Amino acid sequence: MMHTAVGWHVELEFQEDETHTRAAAMVRLSDGSELRAHGHASRHGSDANQPRVGEEIAGARALNELAMQLLAKAHGEIDSASGRTSHSINI
Repeated sequence: MMHTAVGWHVELEFQEDETHTRAAAMVRLSDGSELRAHGHASRHGSDANQPRVGEEIAGARALNELAMQLLAKAHGEIDSASGRTSHSINI
């Protein structure tokens, strides 16, 4: 039996200059809570200027941080509901 689909809203924004890309990520969960994270990428002086690559790296790092926050949130909720410490699996 299928259940009602639940969606999360994810936003990524980037700030860039000639050598740095910063990403800000936010996820809004179905319970209305929000988690935020940041990622950073730097271009080496000898590398070609490829803004998209900087966005991909900084974005991936921000999303990875969001993933870690989501895992911590979920384990906290499991611990609260069960009264014991849950064990995480590293990603």
